[in-house]
Amino acid sequence: MLVAWMELSSTALGKTKELIKHGRERIEQTIKASGSRLCSYAERVVFLMDRSRSPDKSSQPSTPTDNINLGPSANPNAKPTDFDFLKVIGKGSFGKVLLAKRKCDGTFYAVKVLHKKTILKKKEQNHIMAERNVLLKNVKHPFLVGLHYSFQTSEKLYFVLDYVNGGELFFHLQRERCFREPRARFYAAEVASAIGYLHSLNIIYRDLKPENILLDCQGHIVLTDFGLCKEGMEQEETTSTFCGTPEYLAPEVLKKQPYDRTVDWWCLGAVLYEMLFGLPPFYSRDVSQMYDNILHKPLQIQGTKTVAACDILQGLLHKDQKRRLGAKTDFLEIKNHVFFSPINWDDLYHKRITPPFNPNVAGPADLRHFDPEFTQEAISASITRTPELAASSSSASDAFLGFSYAPTEEDI
Repeated sequence: MLVAWMELSSTALGKTKELIKHGRERIEQTIKASGSRLCSYAERVVFLMDRSRSPDKSSQPSTPTDNINLGPSANPNAKPTDFDFLKVIGKGSFGKVLLAKRKCDGTFYAVKVLHKKTILKKKEQNHIMAERNVLLKNVKHPFLVGLHYSFQTSEKLYFVLDYVNGGELFFHLQRERCFREPRARFYAAEVASAIGYLHSLNIIYRDLKPENILLDCQGHIVLTDFGLCKEGMEQEETTSTFCGTPEYLAPEVLKKQPYDRTVDWWCLGAVLYEMLFGLPPFYSRDVSQMYDNILHKPLQIQGTKTVAACDILQGLLHKDQKRRLGAKTDFLEIKNHVFFSPINWDDLYHKRITPPFNPNVAGPADLRHFDPEFTQEAISASITRTPELAASSSSASDAFLGFSYAPTEEDI
């Protein structure tokens, strides 16, 4: 549940209240959808139960007849009965993520299963198709979760994704509270590499947070959950959609001003700060106070951190997006910052650097780093059914034309 909106008395806070009040409904939807962690420090030691996510609610609205045609809809080469669905490993607003083993070869995948009716009811088909587009491009980068193929039935959409079981970065932060600087630098470098690659494809990620950063079985970063990505963003181009997760929103997003790629570098700064100090930089249990902190409160860096760490945090978390680190030459500025001077970026990209932490998983079936809330849940029989696509209602079938995807020999 969201905390109550507080009465703010001072002139500055009054201005903030007016700003927030103007978009209150959209803000509340975004908070709820993004699985906000508005809780005390002590409460964060325990897994949070609300992890639901959905794409942004405030972008250009679509209607049930806004169909996106990406090509033929049918994929005769894939169906739910091709898999043994073993465990639930995640949940979201539109469905679940399951550990599945393909029957023909025993390969393990994470299969994201989404309900068409729910997507259409919330008019989010545009975002689902955009997520699919981004996933198709991720196979080219080592720190982005990739899509192997996708298919659909009359009721559901299926993303067949890379399976990684080293746990969310959030899980490990919960357990250890914060990381030493070398470990935080390694994770931040791999995340920055992934974000830089997305930017090179003119994609803004917009929802960087520890819950969306996974570790693979060796301890390398894998960025996931692309429901809030914005495609077609050239270097100088801006957008103004209000979306993201409260703790990590950049000031320009809160102000509903046009923003650019630098929102991702703000989020990187917030995640790096959280890795070093245990909480997001402007965190408050009261959401309106937190928003005011993001807009007006100077960044506070306490403890014995290196000069380089302090400097990069100040640069990434600069409230003026035009003066933020990354505003001029994007990822190149991040790479060249003194904080990352110990990193050989070529070795990092090719995974020649040994991760500072090994999740020590015994194999694909080792689920020790997944929340028992998910893994103990029964798998619905409807997930394994393969109803005929032709049995779908016209709105459900037409809305997801071209969703299905199978790689070509060139892709493989």
